[in-house]
Amino acid sequence: MECPHFSAARCLSCTLMGVPYAEQVAAKEQAVRALLPAGIDWLPSVVGPESGFRNKAKMVVTGTVAAPVLGILDRSGGGIDLQDCGLYPPELSDAFAPLSRFITLARLTPYDVAQRRGELKYLLITVAPDGGLMVRFVVRSTESLSRIRKHLPTLLGWLPQARVVSVNLQPEHKAVLEGEREELLLGESLTMRVNDLDLHLRPQSFFQTNTEVAAALYRQVQEWVAEGVPREVWDLYCGVGGFALHCAAAGRRLVGVEVSAEAVASAQRSATALPGDVEFIVADATRWAVARTDAPDLVVVNPPRRGIGPDLADWLERSTTPTVVYSSCNASTLARDLAAMPSLQPVRARVLDMFPQTDHYEVAVLLERTVRS
Repeated sequence: MECPHFSAARCLSCTLMGVPYAEQVAAKEQAVRALLPAGIDWLPSVVGPESGFRNKAKMVVTGTVAAPVLGILDRSGGGIDLQDCGLYPPELSDAFAPLSRFITLARLTPYDVAQRRGELKYLLITVAPDGGLMVRFVVRSTESLSRIRKHLPTLLGWLPQARVVSVNLQPEHKAVLEGEREELLLGESLTMRVNDLDLHLRPQSFFQTNTEVAAALYRQVQEWVAEGVPREVWDLYCGVGGFALHCAAAGRRLVGVEVSAEAVASAQRSATALPGDVEFIVADATRWAVARTDAPDLVVVNPPRRGIGPDLADWLERSTTPTVVYSSCNASTLARDLAAMPSLQPVRARVLDMFPQTDHYEVAVLLERTVRS
């Protein structure tokens, strides 16, 4: 893949741009293997398209009402237009021009970071596998809310594939992508069809950036869970429930725990037609687990880059849970956590290239308990 923005040093986010894709994947696998213990059975790495794979665009809005710029900020705080970024599929990038026209129509003044003036900070657009869109306007105040509502029918005429439209209020002058308050103007959730499952994505809930590779990750975890035939599974840091919902089965109790209420609401809606006893709980995953005196047959953990940390690692080490599946986006913190759980040995692992053109990745590891000495 080649990118004119990278070549001109306008955008250097894709640090591996220009490196042959096979070399990128091999280097990631080598780096992960070097951090984890020896003796693991490594499955072939999972890859997807090296371009056009992102299902979400986070566009900083700069410029003027008459000529908005969608992209990123340069070092001086000016805007760099990235509407033609090669990481976006056509279903996503085709939405940028209508949204730019809407900014002008609704008189949404782009936020000026240096002057601390203006209203519209970001456009957050997510595309589903069927082409449906979620569009979120991140604004500083409610000043523009009535105009967005007024002109929404026009936007829907330009973007008939829009399923969810909302306004997020982020009043603070800091590098925070979104605020707590969300005003829904259309719909409630975007349906992400993944592996014959409908995952319902609400505006403030997280979903993996690469739908195709995320589907492969869910299948891999589903396979490992099915092998153990567990009666009870906990999915900690469950997000919108991707792992949990893929592992639902008749006769199985499944508990997902996630601190985001929006993500849990998404998961609960997705679970309504699934077999088994499925429950999703809004709570800090670590605090919830370490407060329990019982332990399930299997635990799935999918923490943020910081890893599960010492408290949860210590609880898992002392627990009777025989099997853990750990999905990580940071092999350094994964290695740290594994060292804190010596009774749970990694037996199989797989790198999944969720983020082509960068040095980021996802790695799934199957851990099995050995007899304590």
